[in-house]
Amino acid sequence: MLQLESQSHRTRMPQSTKTAILVIGGAEDKVHGREILHTFFNRAGAGEARIAIIPCASREPAVIGDRYRQIFEGMGAKVTKVLDIREREQSEHPEIQEYIQDCTGVFMTGGDQLRLCGLLADTPLMEKVRLRVHSGEITLAGTSAGAAVMGHHMIAGGGSGEPPNRSLVDMATGLGIIPEVIVDQHFHNRNRMSRLMSAIAAHPDRIGIGIDEDTCALFEKDGLLQVMGKGTVTIIDPEQMSYSNQPQVGANEPISIHNLRVHILSYGDRYHLHQRTILPPET
Repeated sequence: MLQLESQSHRTRMPQSTKTAILVIGGAEDKVHGREILHTFFNRAGAGEARIAIIPCASREPAVIGDRYRQIFEGMGAKVTKVLDIREREQSEHPEIQEYIQDCTGVFMTGGDQLRLCGLLADTPLMEKVRLRVHSGEITLAGTSAGAAVMGHHMIAGGGSGEPPNRSLVDMATGLGIIPEVIVDQHFHNRNRMSRLMSAIAAHPDRIGIGIDEDTCALFEKDGLLQVMGKGTVTIIDPEQMSYSNQPQVGANEPISIHNLRVHILSYGDRYHLHQRTILPPET
């Protein structure tokens, strides 16, 4: 059971802290420099951070939740709680609701994105998280499955190593934190370029974001994305796509996609999600 402090003892996030959404491709460094995790910790308030860890995508939520709890406590977070939600009804528990309203950062771990959405989608808990993120009150991070759920359309599974085709990707509804994107994780590490292209061919009103392992796409509130970590972030932009046979071909037949824009971003590169423009690293 969550042990919560009284209202009079709570400390809100410092006004100088700049919140963000961290979308992490999975397998982030948890041992050495831990740059991505440190960035989440700092954006969530550093020494004043009150962090909620949501491990319900994992098959071993208590184990994975405790691992992240130890990491953030070791960094110096003021309070770190694991919200071990295994039934949808738990999200309505008053103590969990109270802590989500008071926390400064939420971290969603990896595992199975369908399980994560099944437990959290359309719950009072997730609605509160979404509202607080969009109001700039908290920093949100999701790694692996926790990254896949960020868009309205979510890649739930699929294959790799084939030309783009409809059967290569299984789609579902995500949590809609950043509704205009479709996220794929462990991206180049698992050869998922065709999978993401197949998803974008089916949803050309979205932007594909493919994130490698130990790599993060950090979204600022103004729509600016910046890359950190060891790998790359792939942007698939169909805004100028002139033709696709996706609606006409069979499920296993190759998809044609003409005039698709693809950007490969590495450390420090920036991309403006709303303007669809590339910006060089800040000097």
